[in-house]
Amino acid sequence: MWHSSAKVDGLDIFYREAGKKDKPTILLLHGFPTSSYQFRNLIPLLADQFHVVAPDYPGFGNSSMPSVDEFDYTFDHLSEIVERFIEALGLRQYSLYLFDYGAPIGFRIASKYPERVESLIIQNGNAYNEGLREFWEPFKAYWKDRSPENANALRKFLTIDATKWQYTNGTRNPDRISPDNWNMDQFFLDRPGNDEIQLQLFYSYGSNPPLYPKWQEYFRQHQPPTLLAWGKNDAIFPGEGAYPYQRDLKNIEFHLLDTGHFALVEDGNEIAGLIRQFLITSLPIEMAAI
Repeated sequence: MWHSSAKVDGLDIFYREAGKKDKPTILLLHGFPTSSYQFRNLIPLLADQFHVVAPDYPGFGNSSMPSVDEFDYTFDHLSEIVERFIEALGLRQYSLYLFDYGAPIGFRIASKYPERVESLIIQNGNAYNEGLREFWEPFKAYWKDRSPENANALRKFLTIDATKWQYTNGTRNPDRISPDNWNMDQFFLDRPGNDEIQLQLFYSYGSNPPLYPKWQEYFRQHQPPTLLAWGKNDAIFPGEGAYPYQRDLKNIEFHLLDTGHFALVEDGNEIAGLIRQFLITSLPIEMAAI
């Protein structure tokens, strides 16, 4: 695995990369509050047959972290940065692994450039109103009224207890989840100024539900081959948000896994196997013969 950075709009965008570049590409898009670090174990499991790339967004992981006065932290802007990152690396076609924040970023790109997307791999990433349940009530209040009081109500999601909860809630064996996961994420969350970055993105997440109909139309019109591997015990994006994909996508392989939000941590080997088999059977013959 290589660890590199690409210059995008004057920012250093860190990324992990493995596999030969002439193999089919999988672009892994991370969620909150993590980074490409979440894919550190998945990447080598796929790199023998695929070219795997995982960037960190601005403000996350090892990428540049301009302040909120220097950079517009919105999902529109993050998707533009990822789009330019893709162009900087010369990726012409790819499969998208979409998790959490990676879903609204990736769906923006996929619906804009459907001809570039060979397939979708969706893991606890939302595109339907059914997936926004009780957990999202304080966020919805913030979207309606960006007051200091509503902002402060969301700061609890930036604490070590909340980060640990994201990793352990809904898992079969919480005591087998390494604390390295939440400790690494919390290190980056606790950097001075990062709390304001995350609050901006909490607010900007409200721009995503109005785009759901557009993304659903993309599914219906272009029918990208899709693998859904979803932790069904996730309180953030529960299983209810997974089922609606079956309404719009005809070529979908559907798996609900008995785990939580960060399904890769507990079921990474199983998900890697699902991805491998799915891509080998879904990609064009000349690409799948690898």
